Amino acid sequence: MEHPVQIMGILNLTPDSFSDGGLWLDEAAMDARIDQLLDEGADIIDVGGESSRPFAEGVKAEEELKRVIPAIHKIRQRSAIPISVDTTKAAVALAALEAGATMINDISALRHDPDMINVVCAFDGPVVLMHMQGTPSDMQLAPHYEDVIAEINEFFTQRIRWMEARGVSRQRIIVDPGIGFGKTVAHNLVILKNICSLKQHGCPVLIGHSRKSFLGRLLGLPVERRDCITAQLSVFCAEHGADILRIHAVGETKLALAMHRYLTENTEFLI
Repeated sequence: MEHPVQIMGILNLTPDSFSDGGLWLDEAAMDARIDQLLDEGADIIDVGGESSRPFAEGVKAEEELKRVIPAIHKIRQRSAIPISVDTTKAAVALAALEAGATMINDISALRHDPDMINVVCAFDGPVVLMHMQGTPSDMQLAPHYEDVIAEINEFFTQRIRWMEARGVSRQRIIVDPGIGFGKTVAHNLVILKNICSLKQHGCPVLIGHSRKSFLGRLLGLPVERRDCITAQLSVFCAEHGADILRIHAVGETKLALAMHRYLTENTEFLI
């Protein structure tokens, strides 16, 4: 690996996320999850209060705020770690930044809420733009592309130009091809094999493959058994140009990456 990949640990504060919905809602569980992410060495914590799984229904900003703001306060009390807020709503993003978040992760690439660009322009931290064909409620009904890589790259070209025209520096932008967001299993595999092509925009690339359903379909694994293969795939992603990996099981992925470094970078082993 030419550079260390960053691990974005996932803190889902939703009752309906596909793999850990409802697990971290009460205060003791939330505290334990935050401690786990910090202890396992997450580089960023991504806090989300609205599920974006296929066919998920949206929640109102007031409910999303009730879920994410206490968690952001708790993280900031413990650590100076970068905190990402996973939201498409400007009001949630603004309140999260005021509470201590340092990064916005918008799966709509700022298309859902016209006020989000104003929030982005009012702070100077990173912003993740994700590609999604459709919306969570319909994205998996019939995904179709003539050339999935070319179309994703054209999308990023247009969105980055749009943001630059509004005063947002390209250096602040992170691109995410949206594994599982309006993609078939085949589309996801093509994207993963062509991560390097996403580097053409001069922006860091984030890959969110953790526990996704395509892993289950390929290998016949239920969601609770996908952390091992997620860790293995994380090594592949890091080798092929990913800069940030959005992960549920941070510890397993950190160990897989460390083992890979021992095998590929060390010339001598001191035991």
